[in-house]
Amino acid sequence: MQIELCIVASAAILGLLQIVMVVVAGLPQRGLKWDMGPRDDAKPLSGVAARIERASINFFETFPVFVAVVLVAYLAGKLGDLTQLGAVLYLAGRILYVPLYAFGIPVVRTVAWSVALLGIVLVLIAIAQ
Repeated sequence: MQIELCIVASAAILGLLQIVMVVVAGLPQRGLKWDMGPRDDAKPLSGVAARIERASINFFETFPVFVAVVLVAYLAGKLGDLTQLGAVLYLAGRILYVPLYAFGIPVVRTVAWSVALLGIVLVLIAIAQ
């Protein structure tokens, strides 16, 4: 399997882990009854749990774009060094983003997000070549 597709699968695992992290971090604030119920009454999180939730939401804003560009590159026969670098940067940036956001580290968190975005841009550049 191509490295870019392995990274897409790895990023999907990261997304699932973030979903679990939100549930676990939010459980003390929301309670098991709320988590298992219909969730009709919105209970916003605070502190670290809220930051973990926002990091997860941010991941799911970029992940579909990443998957799309990698699949287009794959189907177009454009995989190569640039797409590999882009995929690695995306995953590395997203992995770093989670703890940086959770612990409220501002500037470096934005750098990690930018690295992930650069990864998507590199895959797009490879498609355009």
